[in-house]
Amino acid sequence: MRIGSLALDAPFFQAGLAGYSDAAMRLVARRRGCTYAVTEAMLDQALLSDPRELASAEPDPCDHPLGGQLLGHSPEEMAAAARLMVDLGYDVVDVNLACPVKKVRGKSRGGHLLSAPDRALAILSAVRQAVGGDTPCTVKLRRGTDDSREAEANFRRILEGAISLGYAAATVHARTVSQGYAGPSDGSFLAGLAATYGAVPGFSLLGSGDVREASDAVAMLRRTGVAGVSVARGAIGNPWIFYQARALLAGDETGARELPSLAKQREAIEEHFELALRVHGERRAALRMRKIGLAYARFHPCPEEVSRAFREISSSADWQAVLDSHYCIERQAKRPSTFGKRPPSTASEGAPSQSSRTDA
Repeated sequence: MRIGSLALDAPFFQAGLAGYSDAAMRLVARRRGCTYAVTEAMLDQALLSDPRELASAEPDPCDHPLGGQLLGHSPEEMAAAARLMVDLGYDVVDVNLACPVKKVRGKSRGGHLLSAPDRALAILSAVRQAVGGDTPCTVKLRRGTDDSREAEANFRRILEGAISLGYAAATVHARTVSQGYAGPSDGSFLAGLAATYGAVPGFSLLGSGDVREASDAVAMLRRTGVAGVSVARGAIGNPWIFYQARALLAGDETGARELPSLAKQREAIEEHFELALRVHGERRAALRMRKIGLAYARFHPCPEEVSRAFREISSSADWQAVLDSHYCIERQAKRPSTFGKRPPSTASEGAPSQSSRTDA
């Protein structure tokens, strides 16, 4: 899979997902086969006006290659925020024109812009010019605001405009904005796009929607012809989905079906919480990790019992007690800190407040 000058060694990547896909989740996934990731959507105005948000947006040295996803409605502010992201060291700048959340659309951001193609194209143009030629730009889309002909015409105008502006890739979620996350995504729509735009030089069409298991990711790749697959909710509490998808794509069906052992589960959960502590501090990490713990619990032999225990967590001590009670294995050697230590790059070329984050 290519995104501009970035050559990635697998056609699967972690999507931005509000409230989940922070640096902790991304780093855990990278150690388990994730080659590329996109941040939660960040508000342009927050980055431009709040020094704390700007500081929290700085990528960890381990967290590369990384796309920084921007959300806004002003071409000028989006351009300025995009330039900040380049200065912070993001490898890719991603423009969110997809978010279906009502409060986002109500402020003329995200998926609302699919109904305002002139404004959407002005944003895409301003961001592309601000970023310059060395950093790839990408765009996140849904297949339209609804199922009307006008909505599809607007979508195509925006997509073709992005291509003409030199955008390296578009990730298309195969639901409409009005669907939200309900109902099935339309794989045939992605297949049609791949047939039309998949061979455009320097451009990659990426797919999104209903990827819950590794088999879903590989099926989307094979059935639609997209160049890569964005994994969103399927990666919550399941960082192994990336290794499994790689194995399945390589023909190793046994490896793809293998569930993580209790030891591997504990290793990932401990690692995730340790990283979350460093990102958020104890109180916020404990609360944030409750819901992620529930997702991890589905792999445990007693998922309901473990889920009940995770729901009661409010501190590091509580977290450790759950692990000691329900993941009773010989304690692994303490993993050294990875923050500030960059791993070998998966890209062959080109990589040189929470309140501002929202759903992609």
